[in-house]
Amino acid sequence: MAKNEDHKGVERITTTLGRETDFNGVMRFKDSLKIDGSFSGEIVSTGFLYVEQGASITANIRVGSVVVGGTVKGNIEATEKLEMLSTGKVYGNIRTAKLKIADGVVFEGKCEMIKNPQAVNVFSGPVDQLKKNVQSV
Repeated sequence: MAKNEDHKGVERITTTLGRETDFNGVMRFKDSLKIDGSFSGEIVSTGFLYVEQGASITANIRVGSVVVGGTVKGNIEATEKLEMLSTGKVYGNIRTAKLKIADGVVFEGKCEMIKNPQAVNVFSGPVDQLKKNVQSV
């Protein structure tokens, strides 16, 4: 089992779905959520999601940041950070700004890194291309 103190955001978890929980539907939350049980459906939040070792999720996930120690079947989009612990298994595509993968992770899918719009050098390209890039963000 992973040490919770090792992961930024874990100390501020406000809601937990326990090991005996089996939830199906759309989950929306603001701050943070830890899942120990089973979940299927969709997860949407700008906050922090922690998928504990032994947890099973079948869902598309869109969150601010996520730590995966259990099994996720579905696509994950983390606008800030995605971390996969050594016990983590992800079967789906991921999209994130920052990615950390431990040894032993099972990952089957594609990875896309989100570009940081603040890091764009406005003098580095043709005006038409820069306008298209800014409009797509």
